[in-house]
Amino acid sequence: MFDLHGKTVLISGASSGLGRHFANTLAARGAAIVAGARREARLQALVGEIQARGGEVLAVPLDVTRAASIEAALDAACAWRGVPQVLVNNAGVASTAPALETGEADWDRVLDTNLKGAWLLAQGYARHLVAAQQPGNIINVTSITAFRVAGGIAPYTASKAALGQLTRSLALEWARHGIRVNALAPGYVETEINTGYFDTEPGRAVVKRIPQRRIGTPQDLDGALLLLASDASAYMTGSSIVVDGGHLVSGL
Repeated sequence: MFDLHGKTVLISGASSGLGRHFANTLAARGAAIVAGARREARLQALVGEIQARGGEVLAVPLDVTRAASIEAALDAACAWRGVPQVLVNNAGVASTAPALETGEADWDRVLDTNLKGAWLLAQGYARHLVAAQQPGNIINVTSITAFRVAGGIAPYTASKAALGQLTRSLALEWARHGIRVNALAPGYVETEINTGYFDTEPGRAVVKRIPQRRIGTPQDLDGALLLLASDASAYMTGSSIVVDGGHLVSGL
């Protein structure tokens, strides 16, 4: 049920971090990957990784804050293998500062990417599906900060909470078109962005608040990702799957 042969998956933010890992994971299960991101040189490195293992992959320039870039990426994906069966809405950025010191530019940068960008890409993808009279599957990557908050990242938490609600709203509206919309909400996961942080005193304090007493790895997300991307989740829409080592249920 978790086999992805015959499916094409479009992934935003695929040049690094979780997006890159998701691309490799889904390709290993047989999916053809459309990898989209702004950093084209890093995309080409990902293409080499997937092709070296016999996978199919297309790199497309994609800036989710620009509607024209989104449409060009979708057109390229559709020209390659038809409308993708799955979209992984993964592109995201963060800004770290106390709320009183967060500037308008930082707010706009985070919300434009994490929320508006996810909305524009989902909408553009859905329009292609409806025009082709084809069902589809959207996976929005949110965060445990959609459910609980941490200090110093107000724009990020606001964007991820809003994306969780947008997931449910789109699931309701688009079910009649055969389009499923679910969310994957990771907890703290070690990636190249935060390498070394969890060896610091503040990082070790974070680990102590996680019931499993460890930071997640990108591989810890694979089960939920494969469930949502495959037909095994055919009766799921509007759901959020949290993968966090029990962090959300930790005591106050």
